[in-house]
Amino acid sequence: MSTSGLLASSLAGALPQWRPGEPAPGSVELASPEANLANFIRMMASLEEVDCPWWYNGTVYAVVGETMNPRPLFRFSGMELYLVSHLDDGTYELTGNTVTFFRDLAGESWLETFDNPLTGARNKVGAAVQGGGPGRGFNLSVNGVRFSKLKDTIPDEPLRKWWNVAADTVWMNNDTVYPPGLPPPRAQAQSMFVPLTAFNDAAIPRLPTVFSSTVTMPWLEWMDMDERAGHLLWHAAGAKLPSLGALPGDYRRRAEAEYPERLTVARE
Repeated sequence: MSTSGLLASSLAGALPQWRPGEPAPGSVELASPEANLANFIRMMASLEEVDCPWWYNGTVYAVVGETMNPRPLFRFSGMELYLVSHLDDGTYELTGNTVTFFRDLAGESWLETFDNPLTGARNKVGAAVQGGGPGRGFNLSVNGVRFSKLKDTIPDEPLRKWWNVAADTVWMNNDTVYPPGLPPPRAQAQSMFVPLTAFNDAAIPRLPTVFSSTVTMPWLEWMDMDERAGHLLWHAAGAKLPSLGALPGDYRRRAEAEYPERLTVARE
């Protein structure tokens, strides 16, 4: 049986059972490490080796000191494109691309310049773009999520996500793993949601997931904040799409014009 077949075989019965008419159990443990891995991949991308686009938008806030409330600065819209590849050693690699453009606070216009209320300067706005091909992503296995280049130097830690069931919905809480060496502060707390009926259908390799996340990150480079104290707080929400054709038209046209190479995950 292939590695994907082994994971698919762990999908049936992944959730604990409860009697009809009883309340759903809330927080649950999945049946096995393989069930955790298989459903993590189904929530994030697909058990099949296909590009899986996500569409999202949200607001970026400035956090400065302990006496100022987080201040909304601008909005953003973007796409993440994920691919989970099956590796010869029986593990998997998650790779992908991200292309994010910034909007004004009304969410109507793309930002070309930004009048920075924290510095008084007018900044030229750049996109947030990143990605990588094979060997530059994250290794996925029952032993955890590890940066591929450092997989052999990071101790095993069983993959165990926080799963919940209520209101005919399953959701997974996930803290993003970042490569070592990136400047702090940097953290992402993410929740992904899917209908219970879809989650329980072992024939679905790619779940119709929606998500919400909160991200803490340093100032964007184009904001020219130098050594000013503080950081950014991002809040995002979005959904996995059936294809790139489901991207909103204004975003897709801009991405195709400016970053066409990011609309496919590199295979080599």
